[in-house]
Amino acid sequence: MGGAFHNDDTVLLAQVEKVLAARRRAGLEGLVGGLAAVMVTTAPEDLLPAAKELVGTTALAQVAAFATDTATSLVLRDGFGADFLLQARQGGDNPFTPYNHGVKTPPVVAGRLETFVYTCHDLDRYVAVQKQRGVTFLTAAPIVTDTYAFIQTAPSVHTGNSLGFIEWKGAPGRFDHSVTRPLEIVVPTPADPWRAHIRGLDHVATRVRARQRDAAILEFLALTNYRFAFAVYVDALNSITNVARLADGEYAQVFTSGISPSDSDDPAQIGPTERFIRNYGLRPHHLAFNVTRIEEVVAGLGQAGLGFLSELVGSREEGLKQIFSVMSPYTYLVNEYIQRYDGFDGFFTKSNVTRLTKATEQQ
Repeated sequence: MGGAFHNDDTVLLAQVEKVLAARRRAGLEGLVGGLAAVMVTTAPEDLLPAAKELVGTTALAQVAAFATDTATSLVLRDGFGADFLLQARQGGDNPFTPYNHGVKTPPVVAGRLETFVYTCHDLDRYVAVQKQRGVTFLTAAPIVTDTYAFIQTAPSVHTGNSLGFIEWKGAPGRFDHSVTRPLEIVVPTPADPWRAHIRGLDHVATRVRARQRDAAILEFLALTNYRFAFAVYVDALNSITNVARLADGEYAQVFTSGISPSDSDDPAQIGPTERFIRNYGLRPHHLAFNVTRIEEVVAGLGQAGLGFLSELVGSREEGLKQIFSVMSPYTYLVNEYIQRYDGFDGFFTKSNVTRLTKATEQQ
């Protein structure tokens, strides 16, 4: 598998300590908070179908619709976790294009979770410090409106993702402002009773190449206030699930990579993690939502027409149950539903990670 290279947590952890120390010396500690929103882009014709799909499979509901000269946007909110800013570009360049294409995608793909937006309580200071550290942003300065100031990094060569930072001017959660145009778009909220058992966004997992695992994690830590928590190795599937935490119980950022790179076409060697990148590009793989009564939720979703990559994995005795949906044709995202039972003091179990990773071989 790709020569002698193997990921090693000993190497990573030594670099993590250096990144955290540099973060403290730069005065960045505490400037960035939790996840405020994720920005998901679709093709214009897929915007409404994608919104209906998300609303129909989560606790999200539409709270706003507006347009600018460059995009049409819908704001979806569940009141438990990060907001979803679902958008379709209306022309212009797409800086994420180089990361969206794979052997199983059309030549041009718009669908993608592009940007993770974190709160920042002093954006001008944050941007000044990060520019001195060599960080590249998509705009020369923050975009300032009457409701927020915002800036985002250029897409990462390690993840294909951008990180955004928002400083609210008034009440948090106002993505429309004086220059946006309100739209009369209404995405109905289903009345299915099982939706009441779905909560907010627990984590998002981005699939990265084996050789870029450390760089992707270190880059993320340098830009946020997160810390590296742990990694779960699944040797038989050439896969590592890496978890970064802000605080226990809050949204976590997950990076899934290979243990070793592979140039082989043999699925047994490349493994499902790096094969996903080959098939669909460098991108987030799944959105994980906390749920209660997971059996009811999965049964309801199945009756509503959602397909799954596997049966439920895990048990109450093991501490949690999880399941992956099939991939959305509009956003190229999988939904994960996860229930952690009372007293469970971990984030994942190796057995569940193994079974879920195995299930993604179908992709």
